[in-house]
Amino acid sequence: MTRVRIDLFTSLDGRTATTGISPDNPMGDDWGRLTAAYGATRTFHERVLGDTTGAGTAGVDDSYAAAHFEGIGAEIIGAAMFGLHAFPADPDWKGWWGDEPPFGTPVYVLTHTAPRPSLPMAGGTVFHFRSGPVEDVLTEATQAAGGRDVRVGGGIGTARAFLKAGLVDDLHLMIAPIVLGRGARLWDDLPDLDRTHKVTTEVAESGTIHVTFTR
Repeated sequence: MTRVRIDLFTSLDGRTATTGISPDNPMGDDWGRLTAAYGATRTFHERVLGDTTGAGTAGVDDSYAAAHFEGIGAEIIGAAMFGLHAFPADPDWKGWWGDEPPFGTPVYVLTHTAPRPSLPMAGGTVFHFRSGPVEDVLTEATQAAGGRDVRVGGGIGTARAFLKAGLVDDLHLMIAPIVLGRGARLWDDLPDLDRTHKVTTEVAESGTIHVTFTR
């Protein structure tokens, strides 16, 4: 049965990296601090960087990083994660991810610039651009997933839209041991997730706190 999954990076004060975003800095000023432990893992080196030398950390962070890629049949992301906020009118823009994005599945991009033609990429990724309600996009992504899970990626606005609609079965937070004091707030207007989902926590060797909400 298809489940809807989200993995998010946050700080101890529940913030995400949304300040200082530009074409030269697409993930924001604090992204490196938030994702340092994940970026150091063996799984990240292999699955995202294409490094098959075995470099990177093992342990708790790596086990969650590996789980992030397992069982995914389709992905939903926001326009900013694709880069359309920086290049909204460029018909040749193919996103931040290079010629072979790390998805390998259909990816549905939520954008007000839709309709746009679908964009097939190397490695099995095909970007589809949609502007309808998140429920309708999820229905299409679920059908495309063929019984596997649908992962909702960033940015934080997209993740919050699915959480507020009650559509998320599994939420995994990677809480970096830092305080940002700036950036978007994850939890505003999202009460009671601990009542509808089972909560577990685990602290990694890096100090990252992994919190999971499972329906």
